[in-house]
Amino acid sequence: MVIPIPSQQQRFKVKVGIRAFEPCALGVKCYDAAKPNTDYIRRRVPFTEDLFKGKNPGYKEFTLPFPLSPDQLMVEMYDKAYGDDGNFRIEKFELEKIEPKNIWAEPEMHRFIGFAQDFAVKAGYMPTGVYDSKDGDFLIQYLPVIEDEEGNPLVTPARTNRKSGRIQVAQSSFAGYTIPVRVVVLFHERYHFQIPTRLEKPADLHGLRLYLDLGFPRTEAVYATTKIFTSHPESVGKGHRDRVKDIVNFIDNYSGRENLKTQTK
Repeated sequence: MVIPIPSQQQRFKVKVGIRAFEPCALGVKCYDAAKPNTDYIRRRVPFTEDLFKGKNPGYKEFTLPFPLSPDQLMVEMYDKAYGDDGNFRIEKFELEKIEPKNIWAEPEMHRFIGFAQDFAVKAGYMPTGVYDSKDGDFLIQYLPVIEDEEGNPLVTPARTNRKSGRIQVAQSSFAGYTIPVRVVVLFHERYHFQIPTRLEKPADLHGLRLYLDLGFPRTEAVYATTKIFTSHPESVGKGHRDRVKDIVNFIDNYSGRENLKTQTK
């Protein structure tokens, strides 16, 4: 089932209520109708057996936030096992405007937000090359893959020069990410230069704080962490597992700037 929304690049959220007729996993994919590799949300919504034992069997509600949207957004829902919509029906589909919010960030980060979001939206279909902001403050080098000094490919999707602030991004990774995942990665990389720090945790949490304050979905932020690590299992160790735990804990408990100060100590 595909529902088109004439979103016109507005900020909004969709409140969805689904009635499943038996246990299943609902696939949700929200994408730009006109551009390839431009997914705003990809999500798996489980309908477990326990959900069918309550007073409202088989019913679940969830929210899809879109702080960024294209001109025409397509919301696709399907049974992941069978690829159709015969096992569920939509009982609620309500659009609600996302109200503006004051964002706490350094002046440089306020300017970086628009540049990063624009790159994240276009990264799935634009060619490799060098992209800089109109004022020349920010630069992204979009590469087929990121290589080390000997020309060997690296598994990282992005890295930052902490002296210049230049960010290198691997098209081989970014083209397959959702837009929110791209935004998480870019905010993280910029904070390596902004703070500055070579440590991952402060860059992770500062980037996530900005991402969440802008209204991006928390679920995609968790996916950003787990997908990047699990796509390269050979690089996952105890340090990475601890990093994932820190990120998930922060996302689950984040409520504002004071919460950030506490968790980054």
